[in-house]
Amino acid sequence: MKKAVVLLSGGIDSTTTMAIARSEGYELYALSIDYGQRHILELEKASQVAKYFNVKRHIVARVDLREIGGSALTSDIDVPKDRTQKNIAHGIPVTYVPARNTIFLAIALSWAEAIDADTIFIGANVLDYSGYPDCRPEYIRAFEDMANLATKKGVEGLTKFKIKTPLINMTKAEIIRKGAQFGIDYSMTHSCYDPRENGAACGRCDSCLLRRKGFSEAGMEDPLKYAL
Repeated sequence: MKKAVVLLSGGIDSTTTMAIARSEGYELYALSIDYGQRHILELEKASQVAKYFNVKRHIVARVDLREIGGSALTSDIDVPKDRTQKNIAHGIPVTYVPARNTIFLAIALSWAEAIDADTIFIGANVLDYSGYPDCRPEYIRAFEDMANLATKKGVEGLTKFKIKTPLINMTKAEIIRKGAQFGIDYSMTHSCYDPRENGAACGRCDSCLLRRKGFSEAGMEDPLKYAL
């Protein structure tokens, strides 16, 4: 069976991406990253999702990006709250983690090469997102080119690495509807950047607002527990 490494955060996008990868017949290897994020709860959700999909293996790689900082997710910078959709869509917010997807994809590439997988799935999206530059199609294409230049198997022609982004041009509502077609129970996912100690989502950060908007536009009830 063909193998794929799937980056799994425990959110809506990565969970839906996992379902798509399974539907395409891949043996699933789930990769989550503990990078010192304040919303560490997402790793618990990622574990639940990995078990739900009965992945071949789920690993949590640890890279302490709090030592680097530069983001509201890895430092004491306040997470923005109650921003309008216009503001969310404009510019790069302080929740951007410097080079995060490059770091994540590099780790995924290393694992893919080690296990003889030629495909990496990532739930990157350019429509309902907060302006992150490492979610754009041109970035994904550039990383794919680099992957085939910077690996032993790529250089020797043994493997042609592919980075798959099945959600890249979908709205959050379309992603949620797609997941519903696969029967995904989104109560096992979490999206909040600043969850409460009891696990409730804040309901006010960009990620929560985009999630709530997506469920509303999809005409579905969001099963996530919100503080507000």
